[in-house]
Amino acid sequence: MTDLLPSPAVFEPAGGSFELSHGASVSGPAELVDAVRLALAVLDLRPAESGAVTVEADASLGAEAYTLEVTADGVRIAAGDRAGAFYAGQTLRQLLPHDAFRTVARAGWTVPCGRVEDAPRFSWRGVHLDVARHFMPKREVFRMVDLMAAHKLNRLHLHLVDDQGWRVESRAAPRLHEVASHRPRTTTSYYKEQPTFDEVPHGGYYTLDDLAEIGAYARARAVTIVPEIDVPGHASAILAAYPALDSRATDGREPEPFGVLERWGISPAILSPLPPTVDFLTVVIDEMLEALGETPYFHIGGDECVLDHWASSPEIVAFAEELGLESLSDLHAWFLRRLADVLAERGSRAVVWDEAFVSGMLRPDTIVMPWRGLGVARRAAEAGHDVVQTPVFPLYFDYAEASSEEEPMAIGDAITVSDVAAFVPAPESWTAGQREHVLGAQFQLWSERLPDGRAVDYRAWPRGCALAEVAWSGSAGSGFEARLEGHLGRLDALGVEYRPLTGPRPWQVGGAGHRRHRPGVVKVDEVMKHLEEMTHVADSTRPSM
Repeated sequence: MTDLLPSPAVFEPAGGSFELSHGASVSGPAELVDAVRLALAVLDLRPAESGAVTVEADASLGAEAYTLEVTADGVRIAAGDRAGAFYAGQTLRQLLPHDAFRTVARAGWTVPCGRVEDAPRFSWRGVHLDVARHFMPKREVFRMVDLMAAHKLNRLHLHLVDDQGWRVESRAAPRLHEVASHRPRTTTSYYKEQPTFDEVPHGGYYTLDDLAEIGAYARARAVTIVPEIDVPGHASAILAAYPALDSRATDGREPEPFGVLERWGISPAILSPLPPTVDFLTVVIDEMLEALGETPYFHIGGDECVLDHWASSPEIVAFAEELGLESLSDLHAWFLRRLADVLAERGSRAVVWDEAFVSGMLRPDTIVMPWRGLGVARRAAEAGHDVVQTPVFPLYFDYAEASSEEEPMAIGDAITVSDVAAFVPAPESWTAGQREHVLGAQFQLWSERLPDGRAVDYRAWPRGCALAEVAWSGSAGSGFEARLEGHLGRLDALGVEYRPLTGPRPWQVGGAGHRRHRPGVVKVDEVMKHLEEMTHVADSTRPSM
């Protein structure tokens, strides 16, 4: 019981053990029993009137909270809700040998006696998975949900749209998946190098039925899907499918259409902010909401927008003036607020990147993800917005873990496990009121250099274990390093191809080819300084790098 991760709020070990057999009985309210059985699927627990495992509801415990007591007579779980019961099951799983994280059952398991009292420090414990730059098949999304559940992470932010691809079927606007979901080739070159390409087509998308399945699969495992349609910028793929939405297509113009972007970086492509665009996006959002089912949060992007095409359109400039807006940054804010209103009418809260906050005019209930640092995060919290901490340092896991040529290509370096473990989502230097607006934290897996699930594994874990600890417990608890060492055995049993703490395995190194890393070219500390400066300029929506 010494390597529980994340660390529970209270752990009281006791002498003795209990023998929990495969197929043992479990009793209690059906919803809670189902959650425990799902968390402990390898045990194949059987519902009964009474049993070796007893589950009961205790509303006084609150959301996601639970107690777990193991005695020589059996296992008793009390939970504040279904999620709490599920997390109790996950903790019980960690009390078993690491083989409990494999799919092959054993006849019986020895559980050490003790008591756990537990509840999360933060309600938002997230993972951002970019499936737009490189598409991840549905099986990889399910696998990420499973790994999140094992770490008590509970928000999967799916970045579904970017310049390089649109990843959701639309029956109302079918060219989105027919045209915008694939590109003829992908760049293999590094930042500011002469462009090279792999000449290999890339693409894929989730059908609406897939999206419904993903939503249901995640909910059963206490994970909420947060879909993102990143607008109005990052629009190359959308405009490749529907060029009439292009800002350059206003005033009766017929510009050369954009294609789905084949390189990384920023495109000047930006949607028109005029009402037909809002109407178009509303239809697509409705399709996604209907497929996903209950969707309390919906991300609408708002980052890295080049407003030049708006400025060059007399029709768009006149529209802004009709609205009484003083600048195009105000129009950027108006556009996002209009979409946030659409979402609110449908019972979803809008989430945005911090450029949208800097532009102003957000709905008060809009959640801000301040990727450009804690400075803008604090300003957003002071303004009354709920905040999910997403700073590049230390939560952008597309950065390498070490400034070393052994690492596979990354955007820059370096963010270590220790950096993540030291992160404090709600700093003591903030006022109590500001800290109350911190919902939690989330690590980002931008996939420009993550072409498949193996690459995702390498970047996500074990740094994701550190974020899970911080987001659940509030900080990395006592003995985190030793507990992490023990926890890696569970990842081995799960088949996770994580980065060892001592460095990459021989087959994980970058090598001398297109995966070669360039250490020292992009340094995260220099990036953070530049980003913080950008949050204070009037043209804050413009790309930062």
